[in-house]
Amino acid sequence: MRIRISLKPEDWKTLLACLRQAYAQGRLRLVKRIHALIDILNGKTVAEVVETLSLSESAVYGYINAFILRRFESLVYRRPSGRPPKLTQSQRKELAKWIDEGPEAMGYDCGCWNTALIQDLILVRFGVEYNPHYLAELLKNMGYSYQKARFVSDHLDEVAQEREKWDTVTWPEIVRVAQEKGALVLFGDECSFAQWGSLSYTWAKRGQQPTVKTSGKRKAYKVFGLIEFFTGLFFYKAHTGKFTSVSYQAFLSEVLAQTTQHLILIQDGARYHTSKAMEAFFAAHADRITMYPLPRYSPEFNPIEYLWRNVKKLSTHLRYFPKFEDLVAKVDDKLQHFAGLPAQILGLMGRYCKTLGTEAIA
Repeated sequence: MRIRISLKPEDWKTLLACLRQAYAQGRLRLVKRIHALIDILNGKTVAEVVETLSLSESAVYGYINAFILRRFESLVYRRPSGRPPKLTQSQRKELAKWIDEGPEAMGYDCGCWNTALIQDLILVRFGVEYNPHYLAELLKNMGYSYQKARFVSDHLDEVAQEREKWDTVTWPEIVRVAQEKGALVLFGDECSFAQWGSLSYTWAKRGQQPTVKTSGKRKAYKVFGLIEFFTGLFFYKAHTGKFTSVSYQAFLSEVLAQTTQHLILIQDGARYHTSKAMEAFFAAHADRITMYPLPRYSPEFNPIEYLWRNVKKLSTHLRYFPKFEDLVAKVDDKLQHFAGLPAQILGLMGRYCKTLGTEAIA
């Protein structure tokens, strides 16, 4: 059913001002009520308003009748005396389950929870209205915080068995072989440091987004690296060319020359790690190198990934490099800095301190 109501321009301004005030105060029921009236005034049917705002038909008719009779005086909710209603423990558990499932699963056409959406969810499902300030406290007390999400591969289900085998079979085997041979256990990877810099979070005045100069030059400083599980040793080799099997062999050859122990090399499946040239290289140095591939799509299994983050944080985050030489100097300085902190590098091995491998070490 379509209801025709018209307002004078000054009444429209008043209604919109009421809406802005309701938003500012976090009065969700009032926000919905005013939106329902605006939709009706714009020609929507009651059925459309009911579906859009998740309201009952009787509520919408009630809003319309009250506005016709009492105009803007109807846009007031009397707060009940006494303590405001709270969610019970069972309701909190149910709310946590819904938050974990995500807003799309709860019928919202978006992928991100914000306070307003959760406020609406609580009101619709439990009939309890929270002020946004107190809702934030509720979520904090429930163990939630406002975080940036991260990507995970959509192939993880395919490699679940590989990951489980790594934790329960491969890693304990690596530790056992390393102890038998007195070998170094080396996690390997590479990283690019871009001349145009990198962005990060920092403190700044409200309303003034920090800015960082950038040369815009698409040139990068490339670094191969290895970190050792037992000692925290850090081997690295930087260059300005591309990551290739040839440059990777050159790096590993330098590490072989600097060490006398057997090397257990753990690496991902990058093309220049697994090429035919690398297969020949590993076969030629089988007396010194044993290679283990990490599970696919599992960068979190490689602790050197966290070292690269730390190096970038100190060397390129929010920094300006007008010349490529400036970038090289800064990255080299920070690489040398971490090479002198083996204890800090050992702290990156936390994932493996909870596995059978560490029990074998003890």
